[in-house]
Order: sequence, then structure tokens, then C-alpha cells
Amino acid sequence: MPPLHRFQPRALSALRDYSRQRFIADLGAGITVGIVALPLAIAFAIASGVKPEQGLVTAIIAGFLISALGGSNVQIGGPAGAFIVIVYGIVQRYGLANLLIATVLAGGLLVLMGLLRLGVLVRYIPVSIVIGFTNGIAVLIALSQLKDLLGLDIAQMPADFFGQLAALSRHLHSVNPWALLLGLGCMGVVLLWPKTYQMQRGHGPWRQRTHRLMAQLPGTVIALVGATLLAQGLNLPLETIGSRFGGIPQSLPGFALPEFSWSSAKQLFIPTVTIALLGAIESLLCARVADNMTALPRHDPNQELMAQGVANMVVPFFGGIPATGTIARTVTNVRAGGNSPVSGMVHAATLLLIVLLAAPLAEYVPLAALAGILLVVAWNMGEWHEFARLRRFSLPYRTILLGTFVLTVVFDLTVAVEVGLVLACLFFIYRMSTLFRVEPLPSEIAGTQLMRVYGALFFGAVGKVEGLAETLPAGCHTLVLDLHQLISIDTSGLDALVQLQRTLARQGQRLVLCGLNEQPASLIARGGLAEALGPDGIHADLTAWRGACRQAGL
Repeated sequence: MPPLHRFQPRALSALRDYSRQRFIADLGAGITVGIVALPLAIAFAIASGVKPEQGLVTAIIAGFLISALGGSNVQIGGPAGAFIVIVYGIVQRYGLANLLIATVLAGGLLVLMGLLRLGVLVRYIPVSIVIGFTNGIAVLIALSQLKDLLGLDIAQMPADFFGQLAALSRHLHSVNPWALLLGLGCMGVVLLWPKTYQMQRGHGPWRQRTHRLMAQLPGTVIALVGATLLAQGLNLPLETIGSRFGGIPQSLPGFALPEFSWSSAKQLFIPTVTIALLGAIESLLCARVADNMTALPRHDPNQELMAQGVANMVVPFFGGIPATGTIARTVTNVRAGGNSPVSGMVHAATLLLIVLLAAPLAEYVPLAALAGILLVVAWNMGEWHEFARLRRFSLPYRTILLGTFVLTVVFDLTVAVEVGLVLACLFFIYRMSTLFRVEPLPSEIAGTQLMRVYGALFFGAVGKVEGLAETLPAGCHTLVLDLHQLISIDTSGLDALVQLQRTLARQGQRLVLCGLNEQPASLIARGGLAEALGPDGIHADLTAWRGACRQAGL
């Protein structure tokens, strides 16, 4: 068994030779990301069916821990859009207390995955599955925001896809045009606001300096502040954070144990696995994106999983929700000049300072504005161009991607990933079985049938070996298999060769193997087939076999 992964946060190595210039860059990036994270943390929490302060607590505490303990220089952690549908469904089905318990358990599972060096396994999930469930989650996020975007009078949105469609259709008569106009305006601001962070610095006309300053402000903040001022200035009839939740406390919540019920906890296996699986996939995908954007050392996937696990084990005791790496905030951090985990810790400190100083102002934020922001998040989250490119790819790729997408929308992420992985495995087995083939070769030695084997002899391909004895021509006393193109063999393949040897022996014929590679040779020796074939049953290659035949006078 390989040794456990050593717990060694990237911050320990990143802070060696840390300079004043790097700190200034991290400070600026951290403040920028903190401002960007503010509206997203609130919006993600509300969309997930919990209070807005729970999103802020998650961004502050989990964001700090993920940066301080993680395996990436620049990854930013916190509540993520991918969790919205999952968290909302768990809250509706199991309650908030069980969501917190499932988050703690998922954190422990993530730590265990990191310790056992399983971080690399996440990379083996086919890209078709990742695209399928990501696009499916984006659709569900967008659907969940239509209620607030349209200002519909719906007391509680169902958690399932068809239930949400039915609820929206029943209440379309209660559309609030002010909410719709404000939400669409926020979408336009977020989409069109200049977000250029890599701008040339220096002195110039005041208009140029003002343009640079405004361009560095995130569009989400501009949309949120503008919509709030407009709604209050015109006294628009809109639902706000204050009217639904009573505002946001001007402090962090204290440590508290969630209500634990063993009967409820026994039902949390699927939610726990779902949170852990999605958190692992999202965080490591995000870290890989960040690696491709910088020249900094690549992330340590196992350390990143352990940091995500610790954060998710801690934050529920302060009322927080699941956290993971977030692509939008990580990209913002990189573009703003972040170069070490310090920028992520500054981002958390910035959010904390905003909560302590300005939390009461959040009660005036219209929910339609947050819905507009989240619709843009959902749009940016999906890889919609992949649907247009589907015709370029194979039927298995299309089936897995579309199947995962539909199952995510109609059922849930866990079912989608499970079915997607099963389909991927079945298609892989089929593909590998088609690559395995046995081809006859001409033989100059009378009474022998020569065949060359290509590919991997595994359980999905044994049918092509089992019937070889019946294909031999009359008068054949020896079947020679050239195996130098056989790259691997499993125990089912070994059993097929054993049965072939026994069948030939009963018919008065013999089996000869030539050109064995290391792995097949080892398994054939350990499985007893080499002994059954005898000293003349295995040769280094066809040349050696032909030489042995000449010496025997054949």
C-alpha cells in the first residue's frame, strides 16, 4: 500500500522568499476578488435556499482555509454555483441541519481522498460527463432564478425540474414588470461592463485614469449597487433581502453544533457522496484552469482535496454551506495579479471587513438584481458550444454527454454521473474489444496454423479466442500464437488461453506462444499456463520457434 499523502500546504513553500512587491500584488488581487465575491456569495446562498449570511460565512471561513491549507498558489474557494441545485435539493428533502451534517461528512471524505492520494482519479472522469453535468446544473440554476427575475408570487419553489416548470407556469399571471426590467438591466451591465484587469498603469488625462479605475470594478458590484440605488430612489415595489430574510447580521455567527439525529444521518449517504464528488471535481478542474493561466508551480491535487475537506468540516459549525474552488473568482485572482495563497486570504479578510462595516446595507438589495447576476453566472458556467460540436464526435461521446445532461436536469447529479460513468465504461469496453483481433499468418511448416494477436486480451474480448480451436484446418497439429503485439492480459484472458490449451490437448493438438511481453508473460507464468505448455510451448519470438522446428526436423 502506498504511503499516505503528506499534509503540506502550498503556502509554506510559496511564502519562501516572499517580497514586498509580491505582497502588494496579492493585496490588490485579494481586495478585487473580495469585492467580486460579495454579490456572488449572497446570491449563491439565496439561490440554494439558505440565508444570505450563510453564503458570506462560507466565503470568509472556507475561503481563508482553502487558500491557507490548499495545494494551489492562486485558487479561490467559497460557495459555488455548481452547488446551488444540490444544496437546494438537500435542504428541501432533508432540512438545513442535515445539510450541515452532510457537509461535515463530505469534508471528512475529501480529506480521506487526499490522504489516500486519490486526487489524480478525478482526472479520469471523461470530459463528456463533466460537460454534461455542468451544462445541466447551469440550466437548473437559470430555471431556479426565473421566479425572482419575474417577481412571481411563489411561496416555495419545488426542488425538481418538472415541479419548477409547473410552479412557474401556474404563476405567470403575477409577473412584476419592475423586477423583470431591473433583472434584465443587471444582466446587461454584468455582460457589457468592461472587466479588463491587465491595463497599463501610469499618469494621464483624468478621463483615462477614471476609465481605468471604473474598468477594474467588477460588473456584478456595479449592477448590484446601481439596482439597489435605483430601486430605493424610485421606491419600486420589489422584494429585497430585507423583506425576505430581515437583512444580514453585522457579525459572524458563533460556533454551534448542528442538530444531530442518527435516524436522519443514516439517510445522508447519497448527499454526502454527492457533495464530496462535486467538490472534488469542481476544485481540481478549477485548479487545472489556473495552472494553464500562470507560470507558477502546478497544483497538488491531493493537498487541494485535503484543504477542501478541512474547510467543509469546519464551516458548517458556523452555519456555512458546502465550499469548493471557484473558477470565476480564481480567474479574477490570476488576472488581478495574485501570485500566492496570500491573495485568497486577503479576499476572505476583505469580505469580513465588508460584513463588519456594511452588512445592514444589504437589506435593500433587490432579489431581482441577484437573479439577473446568477443568470449570467449560469450562462458563463455552461459550455453551450459543445452542443453545436456534437456532430463532429462519435456516437459514444454524444450519448454520454447528452445522457448526463438530461439526467442532471431531470433527476440529479449523482444519478447523472453514475449512469454517465457506467455508459463510459461500457463504451470503453466495447471499443477495446473491437481493437483486439486475431489474424492468420502464412506458415511454411506443415501442420501448423500461425496467428498473430493484437491489442489487449481482457474479459470483453475473450470471445475471439475461445473459438479458435474450431477454426483450425484439417491436419493441423499445432496452433502458434504470435503475441508480441499483445500489450496486456487479464485473468479472464488467461482463463481463455487455458481453456484453449485444454481443448487443443483433448483434440490431440498443441498450443505454442511466441513473443510474450512482460505483463502477459508474468501472468501466464503465475497462472500455471506456462507449466502446462511445457518447455517447448513458449518461445521468445517466431524466429526462435522456427529455429526450434528446424532442429526438430519439422
